[in-house]
Amino acid sequence: MANGAAPVIACVGAGRMGRGIAHCFAYAGFEVRLVDAKRRSPADQAALFEQTHEEIRGSLATVADLGGFDRKLVEKIAGRVSFFSRDYAATALDGVRFVFEAVPEPDEAKRDALTLIDETAGADAIVASTTSTYLSTQLSAWSGRPARFLNAHWLNPAFIVPLVELSPTDETDPAVVEETKALLEGIGKVPVVCKASPGYIVPRIQALAMNEAARLVEEGVASAEDIDKAVKYGFGFRFAVLGLLEFIDWGGGDILYHASRYLSDAMDDPRFAAPKIVQSNMAGKRNGLRDGKGFYDYADIRLEDYRRTKMTAFMQSLENAGLLRKPVL
Repeated sequence: MANGAAPVIACVGAGRMGRGIAHCFAYAGFEVRLVDAKRRSPADQAALFEQTHEEIRGSLATVADLGGFDRKLVEKIAGRVSFFSRDYAATALDGVRFVFEAVPEPDEAKRDALTLIDETAGADAIVASTTSTYLSTQLSAWSGRPARFLNAHWLNPAFIVPLVELSPTDETDPAVVEETKALLEGIGKVPVVCKASPGYIVPRIQALAMNEAARLVEEGVASAEDIDKAVKYGFGFRFAVLGLLEFIDWGGGDILYHASRYLSDAMDDPRFAAPKIVQSNMAGKRNGLRDGKGFYDYADIRLEDYRRTKMTAFMQSLENAGLLRKPVL
């Protein structure tokens, strides 16, 4: 930030996620303090920090080389990240508004890092874990400051993927959620909010999709190459423009219901059955676009304009994939 008004960002945990978060905030003009939560010998500490600095420089150089910015700025941006050993955590967290916890997943490591943050960060600091497995409700009890704690699940690589899943608890101050959302939006991220639930949003959906893809290989339905092509140019192509629930509305919830019933019967497996909300929407004539409501309300939307916008995005995706063809005359 050119005006120097940006808050200092700290991250406790100097592994892959901590480095990715440091990249993001340094790129956006923030001073970032990266704290190693482990105790190490001076030689091991120096080696880790050198490795960490090299990785951050490397990820910045990759973005620059792909056209993101002038490569001459890599050192300046990387220079915004400073490194602190555990013994200097109090110095690193002094006056910091946002602290991200990014240590490995074992209970002992999480408890230790959250205790360290609570003991060394200011009372008004907002603390966000980056876990993809623990529930925010469990970690909140370890944080020592439940009103100022939430989970912020970044997706790897953190410096590329826009989404961050925020999971507060009932004790989290709503103002903390809004301030964290604003911080992330300010650096170009797309935060979403979800309740404390196993798998959050993306891991829960992708676990089902990845396991089903593996089953298709296991059952000999198709090759791994053809399954991945189907995902890239069918599944992924559509859902990069239309979200899953938006796509249900686009095609019709009743279509999903009948397709799900067919699969469930044909495979003799209830995992393909439509959930009750789909049946409820169908019974209430909330099938999507053609009813004017579904998972979304389309009452105040010009459907012709909406469809055109989405089709334009599909055409752009075709062009980006090098698959847009001119007609043969």
